[in-house]
Amino acid sequence: MMEPNQWCFACGKDNPIGLRLIFIEKGDNYITTFTAGPQHQGYDGIMHGGLVSTLLDEVMAGYLHAKGFNAVTARLDIRFRQPTPIGQTLNVIAKITGKRGNMYEVVGEITLPDGTITAQGKATVAVLEDIKT
Repeated sequence: MMEPNQWCFACGKDNPIGLRLIFIEKGDNYITTFTAGPQHQGYDGIMHGGLVSTLLDEVMAGYLHAKGFNAVTARLDIRFRQPTPIGQTLNVIAKITGKRGNMYEVVGEITLPDGTITAQGKATVAVLEDIKT
């Protein structure tokens, strides 16, 4: 049987042009790393803002999916604090901060190796159904 979601742009291992993110859960946090190359830039040396948003969306909504829920982003707010450079390892982290009915509030951030925050996100993630087996 084929493993589901392997063509996901952000985390699918079968997508030849995808980001192929790999996540770990550490305490209350969901974490991945990513190093943007020139193919990920908008302006010279700066990661495209849409891909910055993609990283944050994936870590925040993906956290609920990793916990066994069929979940989708209902709202996504991104604050770009400074340009996110290409060629540096980015730490992308999310944490669940609240729940109301089937809606979860999740926050995330992207940091540089020195701890500088380049972008922050807040998402409302809707759980459609429990897919735990």
